[in-house]
Amino acid sequence: MQLDFNKMGGLIPAIIQDNKTSKVLMLGFMNQEALTQTKDLGRVTFFSRTKNRLWTKGEESGNFLHVVSMAMDCDADTLLIKVDPVGPVCHTGAETCFNEKNQEDILFIKRLQDLIDTRKKEMPEGSYTTSLFEKGTARIAQKVGEEAVETVIEAMANNDPLLLSEASDLIYHLLVLLSHKGYRIEDLAIELDKRHK
Repeated sequence: MQLDFNKMGGLIPAIIQDNKTSKVLMLGFMNQEALTQTKDLGRVTFFSRTKNRLWTKGEESGNFLHVVSMAMDCDADTLLIKVDPVGPVCHTGAETCFNEKNQEDILFIKRLQDLIDTRKKEMPEGSYTTSLFEKGTARIAQKVGEEAVETVIEAMANNDPLLLSEASDLIYHLLVLLSHKGYRIEDLAIELDKRHK
């Protein structure tokens, strides 16, 4: 990676993005030494223009930015760093320096799928999900059908709160069925993306 540090007097902007949520967390500046230290430590290190020294994000707070990947832009004068952050990023205590929540609600579905996959693997007693796996494909598929019908009923009745409730039940049972058959929600995303193209 050959970055052009000369355009801005030895500094380049470094855009910090959460690897999981894709939210932009902050913007900082790096010189060559900060970039080298970032690569060596695996934690984002900036050149602080106010302190006139290298500064590893989190060195005081413990809220480090663990590097997942780095990419330079087409002009080789800006860096995009994807990170796994530890704690809030902003010195104000906010999750991002742009005062945004660092979350994408849709990603909860992926976390739910992870939990369902764990239930399938561990089969803990007393778990509703375990009981579905134990009953097999026919019962899981039946539950998907039941929840689909209930979702349609509430939609036709214009009962929005129950529509959301039943649709949530439908998605949960669909995730269980996918897991039971060895698939994940990401497989649906791939299929839908293929259709879109």
